[in-house]
Amino acid sequence: EIGKGCCSALRGMGCFVFVTEIDPICALQACMEGYRVVRLEEIIKQVDIVVTASGSKFTITRDSLDKMKNGAIVCNMGHSNTEIDISFLREPSSSDLHVEHVRNNVDHVIWPNGKRIVLIAEGRIMNLCCSSVPSFVISITAVTQALALIELYNAPTNRYKCDVYLLPKKMDEYVASLHLPAFDAHLTELSDEQCKYLGINKAGPFKPNYYRY
Repeated sequence: EIGKGCCSALRGMGCFVFVTEIDPICALQACMEGYRVVRLEEIIKQVDIVVTASGSKFTITRDSLDKMKNGAIVCNMGHSNTEIDISFLREPSSSDLHVEHVRNNVDHVIWPNGKRIVLIAEGRIMNLCCSSVPSFVISITAVTQALALIELYNAPTNRYKCDVYLLPKKMDEYVASLHLPAFDAHLTELSDEQCKYLGINKAGPFKPNYYRY
């Protein structure tokens, strides 16, 4: 899911996205969505940005970094800090590379020939290392949490046990509707006949609880 979101976000910003994949089903999904599925070694010399989201270890190795072009950016959106192997950088005496700290969570890894790779957050999960979070994201999160607390407070005693629950779909939709004006987005309204045909209320919820967006 994380990899799919990264691909979608990058393509939305105008990037030409390549996908590397071990799972044939996920690979086929990527192909059907218009991405080129390749092996890492086929494309590593050409790309400007490498984003890992594999959940595995050593997805990017020293050999991968050696092949990347000058100025390329490498970062991790997947699992812990093991996807990008930078263990050799922690032993400066045994490495021919130099690390230049540029700013918080941004380092340049410099090769003897002057090549530089931009390493984000020392290979840790990038979105957890950001210096700031967009106010729009904070708004969605805060409103969702506030409504969840209201639901817990107003719910009958036996509705919720000590467990993990999804927010009621109606509340999820309400949070989304509050934030649509920020994009000047306008919803289409179902007719009474359409509501009857679909078996839903005109005011929602529009999807069953098991629906995955």
